[in-house]
Amino acid sequence: MLNPPVKVPIMNDSSHFYVIYTGCITDYHQIHPVWERIDHPLKNPYHEGTLEYLLYHKNHIDNIQWDLEDLIRDPEIVPEQALQLKQRIDKSNQHRTDIVEKMDDVFLKKYHQIIPGKNARINTESIAWALDRLSILALKIYHMRLQTERKGVSEAHRNKCTGKLEILETQKKDLIQAIDELMEDIAAGKRIMKVYRQMKMYNDPALNPVLYASKNKT
Repeated sequence: MLNPPVKVPIMNDSSHFYVIYTGCITDYHQIHPVWERIDHPLKNPYHEGTLEYLLYHKNHIDNIQWDLEDLIRDPEIVPEQALQLKQRIDKSNQHRTDIVEKMDDVFLKKYHQIIPGKNARINTESIAWALDRLSILALKIYHMRLQTERKGVSEAHRNKCTGKLEILETQKKDLIQAIDELMEDIAAGKRIMKVYRQMKMYNDPALNPVLYASKNKT
């Protein structure tokens, strides 16, 4: 049962974007066991082509990748399974990048008529990549909170995780504020809306020397 879609005033308050992420995390973890939820088809409650749809989709990818990263660290994993997981993680990383760049396209369209001021500055990352960090942070908070409630561990473990959770919550508050301020500055012409594509090379058969060398042998 998916959470009902959240009505989000697009590009108005990034705390609403965080609500989409937490909704996706809740939906994803309703399915057990782990491999069933990893392979379960995505049911996105938002309309395709909207920013909300992209945010939900992006967080769904992050949920899957979190589980894959846990599984690949099994000390008893067999090499064949580790290779399969590594290849799946690489594919997931590329998919994540593609979604984030689509999110950037939405913001580029939103701010394309803004003329930056003479002293406008360039930010270290785009809005979409900052929202990528917020998605990962939502997952960290979810999983750290589970550790604070975990049975069969020492009180010291729970207390340590509670301290870490408090830091993560502060980071969330600060990141949401920073993203909001970035959007406000771009809208006011104080910062330049500039996007660089990631141009990952290891998945591109024309750019990865191992891949194009292998192709030349055939």
